[in-house]
Amino acid sequence: MSDVNADTPGPDAGPPSYVPVPAIAAALHLVVTRVHQLLRDRQLVAVRRDGVQQIPLEFVDDTGVVKGLPGTITLLTDAGFSDQEIVDWLFEADDTLPGRPITALRENRGREVHRRAQVAGF
Repeated sequence: MSDVNADTPGPDAGPPSYVPVPAIAAALHLVVTRVHQLLRDRQLVAVRRDGVQQIPLEFVDDTGVVKGLPGTITLLTDAGFSDQEIVDWLFEADDTLPGRPITALRENRGREVHRRAQVAGF
């Protein structure tokens, strides 16, 4: 990693890497209809970009949906967040974590993220 340019954003910077639902299905080795079921079950959230339903690629890893993400989605939904607001919240830097909530979830720090999500709507 020492050859990475200092101007390149780190893993805790930048906007989501949006991809269409079929790309998420391929990444998870699932059929597209199963990803649509994950969306209906609130295991994932998607937003419309240029008329196409897209999901941040950061929501999945080698094992599937990032651990802790479905619980975070539920907490933020219960707090009244829209799907776009949930994505924005997950990718907004939080100095108390430190970093972005999505990065903390990917690093298995879900408990910290859930605490912040519980109070996010209040």
